[in-house]
Amino acid sequence: MSQQPLRRVLIVDDEPAVREMLAVALEMAGFEVTEADNAATALNQVASSIPDLMLIDWMMPQVSGLELCRRLRRNPDTASIPLILLTARGEEDAKIKGLEVADDYITKPFSPRELVARLKAILRRTTPKGIEEPVEFTELRLDPIGQRVTAFGRLLTLSPIEYRLLQLFMTNPDRAFSRTQLLDRVWGGDVYVEERTVDVHIRRLRKALGSAHEDLIQTVRGTGYRFTTTDLDKAH
Repeated sequence: MSQQPLRRVLIVDDEPAVREMLAVALEMAGFEVTEADNAATALNQVASSIPDLMLIDWMMPQVSGLELCRRLRRNPDTASIPLILLTARGEEDAKIKGLEVADDYITKPFSPRELVARLKAILRRTTPKGIEEPVEFTELRLDPIGQRVTAFGRLLTLSPIEYRLLQLFMTNPDRAFSRTQLLDRVWGGDVYVEERTVDVHIRRLRKALGSAHEDLIQTVRGTGYRFTTTDLDKAH
């Protein structure tokens, strides 16, 4: 099994010096960092690969950070991304407006240590089971800390790709994913892989799960696949 990937933070700020300061602080704290200098670039990056959290400057030209947060919240694919607004506006009305769309609001100037602490607190609050805590359905258990999957207590042998597929499915139960979405989420948006590769790995994953759990991963005609939480005993 591969190691747990670094949590990825997307910094959106039109000032290069601010992005550099934030990136250094976050990388020293063990995060992977990507950057965007405006809202349009940020939206393009998010469309390719969803970050674990976004740091967004409120005062940006053309599209403000506040409006970027609103657009992210309106899109079902990005609505659950944790967002932190960075701004020099400290008045109460601005904070209230910011917290209507963001998970936290940090007033400039701030210390890098405070920022990292607030970021970690938000990730703890917003991280679903299966990312840091075990998740289990019908005796199928995924332990992200140990990178282990067991069925009825028996350890299963999965490849890194199969593990990440199962982790995505189990942390998003009953949600249908297209093959393109699975490629973006599991392989990464910057890697070229044919869509039929998804089908190959789904077959391997089903085989690894065994007869008791293979039907949890359902084919959605015309779309892709989903992980069902329906009681399989009742379904048969």
